[in-house]
Amino acid sequence: MTVALSPDPEPGPASVPFHRADIDEQDIAAVVAVLRDGWLTTGERCREFEKRFAEHLGGGVQALAVNSCTSALHLALEALGIKRGDRVITSPYTFTATAEVLRYLGAHPVFADIDPATGNITADTVQEAWHRLTPAVRRRVRAVVPVHFAGLPCEMETLVELASRRGWSVVDDAAHALPAARHGKPIGTWGTATAFSFYATKTLCTGEGGMLVTADDAVAHRARVMRLHGIDRDSFARYRKADGWRYSVVAAGFKYNLTDVAAAMGITQLERLPELQRRRAAVAARYDEELGHLEGLRVPEAVPWGDEHAHHLYPLRVLAGRRVRDRFIEELAARGVMTSVHFIPLHLQPYYRDSYGLLPGDLPGATRLFDQEVSLPLFPGMTAGQVDQVLSAVPAALLAAGR
Repeated sequence: MTVALSPDPEPGPASVPFHRADIDEQDIAAVVAVLRDGWLTTGERCREFEKRFAEHLGGGVQALAVNSCTSALHLALEALGIKRGDRVITSPYTFTATAEVLRYLGAHPVFADIDPATGNITADTVQEAWHRLTPAVRRRVRAVVPVHFAGLPCEMETLVELASRRGWSVVDDAAHALPAARHGKPIGTWGTATAFSFYATKTLCTGEGGMLVTADDAVAHRARVMRLHGIDRDSFARYRKADGWRYSVVAAGFKYNLTDVAAAMGITQLERLPELQRRRAAVAARYDEELGHLEGLRVPEAVPWGDEHAHHLYPLRVLAGRRVRDRFIEELAARGVMTSVHFIPLHLQPYYRDSYGLLPGDLPGATRLFDQEVSLPLFPGMTAGQVDQVLSAVPAALLAAGR
């Protein structure tokens, strides 16, 4: 189905931002209603958001609203009993939050290389990472954390099968992957637990926020307690009942709850999610069509049949490498097109590099993709004129960058 892009209200050479949040009057009205209601923190809107989000995914899951995807990852891993000295296999091609939550728990990341064509880890690269460990360290591996780069689902069936065979949990980082599906099955219903992000640039935006999703009752119960200081009653219950002052601290928990202000916006954004995703997909399709033939560039891999891509990012690859890629970014900016790079891999970041003695050649797929990747603007409200400006700027910038 063809989806029309937004009309360009003022044709001309205006700058194209890398991202602009899609906020409509329904979102604004929902937030204002919460402000007028007077209950701002975790309450009925959060409960409604959780209910609707779980229903959206299906699969008998529970959803716990939290203040970030980072918090959701931390809660899930803590609830699964990941502890000091444990190892968790994950991707280096991600934001630092994916690995840093392991360090919160005293556990250590083991980086599996990625397929540079997709940006995702695979069962084969996870196996290779595991085999590189000593027998004693292999026994400390407790989980695998796949990251669905740019919104393209990992090959979850092979990762889940491998994890099951090894006795590992699967906690997928789906910060980019709403709505996404593998073989028609939504991301969020494959592993032991899944963490979603509602950060300002994401496909569903609440400014800050996240959701922990799991079908495991024990994980859900532990995460629900730990989400708010390890207290056995949530704040809404404590302030709306006569005996609300009676509560027990049963664990040393965290302050990870979502506010009703954010949840109200999450509810309205969730209602619009199919349309927001279609508009992102329409921009990506234009890019594919117009840029796929340009020599020296590679557009993202085609989505496998039966899969659904969230189109959080549009990761273009400049095949000449980092020097030309960096100049290409500068040339696009000079033409009014803002971009970003996703990501500087964690094995190249000083903390992980120095802590674990990592070299660029240790994870060649991730290093190669970083040398080439540039993310073009991709957001639901892009006008036809803005897309045309990007498409006009790309070949000119590439020619100038290669000189």
